[in-house]
Amino acid sequence: MKKTKIKNVFHLGVLLICLSIFASCGSEFTMAEIETELGTMKVKLYNDTPLHKANFIKLAEEGFYDGTLFHRCMKGFMIQGGDPDSKGAAPNVMLGQGGPGYTIDAELGHPHIKGALCAARLSDVENPEKKSSGSQFYIVDGKKQTVIDVKAQGGFKNITYPEETIKLYTELGGSPFLDMEYTVFGEVVEGLDVIEKIASMPTNPQNRPIADIAMKVRIIN
Repeated sequence: MKKTKIKNVFHLGVLLICLSIFASCGSEFTMAEIETELGTMKVKLYNDTPLHKANFIKLAEEGFYDGTLFHRCMKGFMIQGGDPDSKGAAPNVMLGQGGPGYTIDAELGHPHIKGALCAARLSDVENPEKKSSGSQFYIVDGKKQTVIDVKAQGGFKNITYPEETIKLYTELGGSPFLDMEYTVFGEVVEGLDVIEKIASMPTNPQNRPIADIAMKVRIIN
């Protein structure tokens, strides 16, 4: 079986050389801010996931995300939001089924390093093509991995990880078991601590934060 070579993603917070690269070609990327009462995350949208990038920009510029909640948060794993049904939702209401009424074709390839911005989706049983939700997304919190664990996941999934990706998984953390299963279409370049704050908030048994964490999303260039 042919192995998949996963795309190489350099996180600004870990590989400092990327700061100079980003400064010299920042105009080539679209940046967004996800603002919450616990802090603001600055996000870079990837150019090689054009369907997801265009959709996220469209929804952000329409104000679709403003007032929606991070409705599912799991420390050491991820924070999820973007469900329009979460706007003004009563306490303890089960969320996570809402959307704009369409899905997006999968654009797989980037790894689930901590800070990865990823599209949520239905399970393989309902969605064998791994099409993404039209609006819901999650941001990886993740745990630090060992080299053995990352390579084991690669072997299991027939993925060849670049050394830089393995380094990021071991030094920063992430969830490699999700690789090639969900579309990663961006990354948090500022505000990794905000992910941790949101993920650490007390939740109910359905992983919904007891205190609502609303967001406002805007495109900044």
